[in-house]
Amino acid sequence: MNTFKTAQISRIGLFTALTIVMSQISIPMPYGVPMTMQTFIIPLIALLLGKKEGTLVAIIYIILGMVGLPVFAGFTGGLGIVLGPTGGFILSFPIMAFCAGMASQKTSKVSIILWLATGFVLNFAIGMVYFSMMTSNSLEVAFTACVLPFIPTSIIKIGLIIVLEKKLRSLVLKRLPN
Repeated sequence: MNTFKTAQISRIGLFTALTIVMSQISIPMPYGVPMTMQTFIIPLIALLLGKKEGTLVAIIYIILGMVGLPVFAGFTGGLGIVLGPTGGFILSFPIMAFCAGMASQKTSKVSIILWLATGFVLNFAIGMVYFSMMTSNSLEVAFTACVLPFIPTSIIKIGLIIVLEKKLRSLVLKRLPN
């Protein structure tokens, strides 16, 4: 049986709280899909903590929101958010975290970038298809609303994640208990 140590539980709780705070940084966009810092903080956390703890942070974050706590963008929460047009993006956060966690095991810059990009692409794909189903729009409309406007900022986020991860690893993780 795999049990969590107190230090792991503390890290997961701390980084779940950080995810909640960063989720409130949101820019409204047309079509109701906001530009948020969720897609920045979730892969960054998973890159720092690894695939197991990073994915768990994303899952706990979603569960907290689904039970009604106002943790999602704009201090919203509840099943209605997850079952709404942008729910696919939220539900794909654990997949995004897992991909970033896989990147944490790599040493090659190219491998890290590819794993992070894979997480973003899967987040876009799942979110776009979900948006299309929930709004009865075509995939073309969903792509225009949910993917196209976010590609430039996603590229910037990947670059920032890579730069910040190295600095944060030495500043933060070395000070947290193992």
